[in-house]
Amino acid sequence: MRGGAGDGLTPPPPVPPTLGLVLAGGLARRMGGGDKTLLPLLGRPLLAHLLGRLSPQVAALAISANGDPARFAAVAPGLPVLPDASPDHPGPLAGILAGMDHAAARGLAWVLSVPGDTPLVPPDLAARLHAAGGAVAVAASAGRAHPPVALWSAALRDDLRAALAAGEGKVSRWAERHGAATVAWEGDPFVNVNTPGDLAALEGGAASVRGM
Repeated sequence: MRGGAGDGLTPPPPVPPTLGLVLAGGLARRMGGGDKTLLPLLGRPLLAHLLGRLSPQVAALAISANGDPARFAAVAPGLPVLPDASPDHPGPLAGILAGMDHAAARGLAWVLSVPGDTPLVPPDLAARLHAAGGAVAVAASAGRAHPPVALWSAALRDDLRAALAAGEGKVSRWAERHGAATVAWEGDPFVNVNTPGDLAALEGGAASVRGM
């Protein structure tokens, strides 16, 4: 049982119904192109590791990605794959908006976004970001914030739609506009895979991949 903020025995309050959104729309140029989420780590795709960690924390899951959704079917059968609403809005904010619209249509008031190349997210990610309060909460570790790893109120979707139409493309700036709280974790559970060297380093830290 996870401890509460007081005696370490009281469970945390229930997490409101939340959509877990995997942001898988990057071009992976430093990895030679393709889908980083499908690269193998310890014999399983990065996406499989991430979904295994997110699934117990949220009410539903979806993938934000453009292109043929069938490429994810072997790893995540039946999982919705959400394209950007417009080709003019590339980047994580467009994916987050697609997640907000998908969540709102299903009666989910919150979206928890995580990049698809971040396989070590902690088991208390959703609970601690919700506990921060407010409309936006951003995860941090190792002395820096990770704006794409964040909790978003789906009620902000019209504001985000307008911001994208006005040319906004920076996740951190839009989050700060809405008074984002920052929640810090010890260590670096939000390490991501940008290069072959990053992937090799994760392979070398096999114990943390399996047990974190």
